[in-house]
Amino acid sequence: MKIFLNKSLFLKGSVLVFTVVTMQSCLVSKTYERPNLESETENLFRTDALPTDSVSMAELSWKEVFTDPYLKQYIEEGLQNNIDIRVALQQILASEAYLKQGKAGYLPTVNASASVTHQELAKNSQFGSFFNGAIDQYDAVASLSWEADIWGKIRSNKRAFQAGYLKSVAAHQAVKTRLIEQIAATYYTLVALDAQLEITQQTIETRRESVKTIQALKEAGQVTQVAVDQNIAQFNNASALEIDIKREIFKTENALSILLGKQPQTFERNNLDNQNITTNLTLGVPYLLLRNRPDVIAAENSFMQAFEMTNVAKTNFYPSLTLSASGGFQSLDFDNWFNSNSIFSNLMAGLTQPLFNQRKIKTQFEVSKAQQEQALLEFKQTLLVASQEVSNAIYAYQAETDKFDFRQKEVEALRRAEQNSEILLDNGYANYLDLLTARQGVLVAELSSIDNKLEQLLSVVRLYRALGGGWK
Repeated sequence: MKIFLNKSLFLKGSVLVFTVVTMQSCLVSKTYERPNLESETENLFRTDALPTDSVSMAELSWKEVFTDPYLKQYIEEGLQNNIDIRVALQQILASEAYLKQGKAGYLPTVNASASVTHQELAKNSQFGSFFNGAIDQYDAVASLSWEADIWGKIRSNKRAFQAGYLKSVAAHQAVKTRLIEQIAATYYTLVALDAQLEITQQTIETRRESVKTIQALKEAGQVTQVAVDQNIAQFNNASALEIDIKREIFKTENALSILLGKQPQTFERNNLDNQNITTNLTLGVPYLLLRNRPDVIAAENSFMQAFEMTNVAKTNFYPSLTLSASGGFQSLDFDNWFNSNSIFSNLMAGLTQPLFNQRKIKTQFEVSKAQQEQALLEFKQTLLVASQEVSNAIYAYQAETDKFDFRQKEVEALRRAEQNSEILLDNGYANYLDLLTARQGVLVAELSSIDNKLEQLLSVVRLYRALGGGWK
């Protein structure tokens, strides 16, 4: 009965100690909870122009958003070959290694060693006379050390490594979304430059004919040499513009080559009229930025990592329990090294409480708290910047859409003015300055209309990235 009571008391005592330690561990190491940002994400987009619901444009794959076959091919190549993408993948592999280290934190440390020691002793000493002046000792030792996670230090370390890994994954996703945006923007810029080049070349041919016509009129005495010179000047102006556009095409193709991880070359592409993004521009609720946008996800994981490291710093104030054991073979005679009589073992349990260490633990804790607060502020700042980019992209898209109608009407009006000026000039009812002004206005308006179309496409691309699209 007495033995039974002792065992019962031991069991109850063990349960009590375990419960107290567990509760204390919970008090020391806090569990991470996402900051309440619901109120801070309301009305982030500052617009009622586009629908906001539980479905976001960012949920769509880039293959659904971009339908141009050439563009899709280039995005595929960029995701495979781009240098920044490959660097980000290496960062993931490094973080994954740390994550594995964090998961192994619960395991004991095991070491093994073997040594041979030869000592020359003074023969007149106590031990020297006994061992005839020399000792040879052979050791083969295995040691084990394990720290109990009483205060949640190992658990917090593991979670910190996990947050670091997720941050590297999100950083890779951010590079991916940025790369897709850059490839699409560069491609659309190329097709817009092609359209401007086509219009400029058409203008050059028209003005070449105009020079011939105006020279004939001058010979007929209807206009002066000034009119001829003005027409020649407009022809040369358009020719110089053609060179500028070709230069921009050359530079843009080189930029696309870098994005695709290729040598500089010419790329096949469609024309501007075939570029349409037909995806419904639904924004999703603002709080979805926390789930979709990689840089916001990375910022939260950075805060989570700082939170867990604060937990680790806090546990350093409390005692650590370490269990260690060692054993092996030890002999003065090589022939008896692995004899059963050479076996030895040690077992030790230690409790270490830091008392005074030049304020290092307190400093580390205070620094961790400051870094945690800094990470929280950076998290909020990242969210605000993300919302600003979404808001700007929405407004830009709406503005370019509205402006496009006016640009089209401007081009149509200037074309009519050019045709009417030519008719009036042929019949002697207008002067050549009216025709020159109308022609120059048409060229500028047509080029501006193409820029407008390009900005409309780019605003959709920017909106897609700003909402966190492209990495899925």
